[in-house]
Amino acid sequence: MGGIAAIARQAGHRVTGCDANVYPPMSTQLEAQGIELIEGFSPDQISLKPDLFIIGNVVSRGNPLMEAILEQGLPYQSGPQWLGEQVLQGKHVLAVAGTHGKTTTTAMLTWILQANGLEPGYLIGGVPNNFDVSARLGSKVPKAKAHYFVIEADEYDTAFFDKRSKFVHYRPRTAILNNLEFDHADIFADITAIETQFHHLVRTVPGSGCLVVNAAEESLQRVLKRGCWSKFEHFGLPHAKVVSPDWSLEDTQDDGFKVIYQSQEVAEVVWDQDASVTGRHNQLNALAAIAAAHHIGIQPRDAAKALGSFKNVKRRMEIIGRVNGITIYDDFAHHPTAITTTVDGLRRKVGSQPGTRILAVLEPRSNTMKLGVMKSQLPDSLRDADLVFAYGAATGKDALGWDLHESLAPLGDKAQSFDNLEKLIAAVKTVAKPGDHILVMSNGGFGGVHRQLLDRLQ
Repeated sequence: MGGIAAIARQAGHRVTGCDANVYPPMSTQLEAQGIELIEGFSPDQISLKPDLFIIGNVVSRGNPLMEAILEQGLPYQSGPQWLGEQVLQGKHVLAVAGTHGKTTTTAMLTWILQANGLEPGYLIGGVPNNFDVSARLGSKVPKAKAHYFVIEADEYDTAFFDKRSKFVHYRPRTAILNNLEFDHADIFADITAIETQFHHLVRTVPGSGCLVVNAAEESLQRVLKRGCWSKFEHFGLPHAKVVSPDWSLEDTQDDGFKVIYQSQEVAEVVWDQDASVTGRHNQLNALAAIAAAHHIGIQPRDAAKALGSFKNVKRRMEIIGRVNGITIYDDFAHHPTAITTTVDGLRRKVGSQPGTRILAVLEPRSNTMKLGVMKSQLPDSLRDADLVFAYGAATGKDALGWDLHESLAPLGDKAQSFDNLEKLIAAVKTVAKPGDHILVMSNGGFGGVHRQLLDRLQ
């Protein structure tokens, strides 16, 4: 919604927005663009007399502002529908879908197009470090025949009045299907329900379009078998367990890799060492981005060159600071698979020599985690960390409906759980020592625990 607000502002509209809890980096980005932020959902906002209310999927019936809009018969629309009708119409849309890696892969693909002179519009669900803002309308006078728009394509539902996945509104010509696992247990009954939504996306891609599909995902093969009317190419490791990939990779040093297309080496990615782009998952994200860019005519070597200057996204293995030989990172990981790959990526980066420890500080606060659907997978996702400090609110809207201590019991003494942030911070401070890497993982603000740890460790 923050990205949509930014695009509307760039299109010349006056934009205001409200939410129950607005925090950086999105809040500061919006304020910098002259977008007025209002705390809470008071019906008084109707006095602004907007031409249109754009409603996000966090808003439900019973919301006081929404109820006032309905009572007075005022015009409203979902963000994805407005975007599809007012911005994406007539553009070549490149969409990035998947349970994991959407934000990073979208940022990579956008940067590849930008670095190759295409000046795309884009909407990224985070703040990319290669750009000043998370969303851009794009050049009004395209330099190429097609005007490109890169978009993070979310499978979550659109709004309380539109239960289709957001990505159904985007109608891409190029679509990355990065992976597909069960998530969003608050709206999907099982993985089959999610596969149905992904197939809705596949149905919207024209015959001249291209699907870039993860070769290791059985779920995505089931989606394609329901019907596919476009060209598709698979990407993955050389010996992917499901299908043989058209695009694969070979490791080089420092998490870089060679790009293999149809059995031929066509490029090599060498990461910027200050960008914190680590782990196998980011290699695969990059490979998918290279394949998608190839569909619109960007050569793999040119895409790989662009990725050499990719700066990652805020809250993706972002270094918050270093103090007394201890490094603190912030990462958005919250699903067990994402936690696993994030910890693995950091381990690959820092090594496993004696004295090099990873302290995982975790807040499992996503709707799926709060429902306890993934709690049994949590210990395995944290096994590569040396110590684990987990936080679960005891009361309030973020309270867990299950016993965090009991869930982490398989990790033994290396895991501790807390329902008090102050006690968690004190526990981390007690054991932290030079050479440690403190990895903070949450899809929320986590009470500003990152900065508090920096201050305490000073």
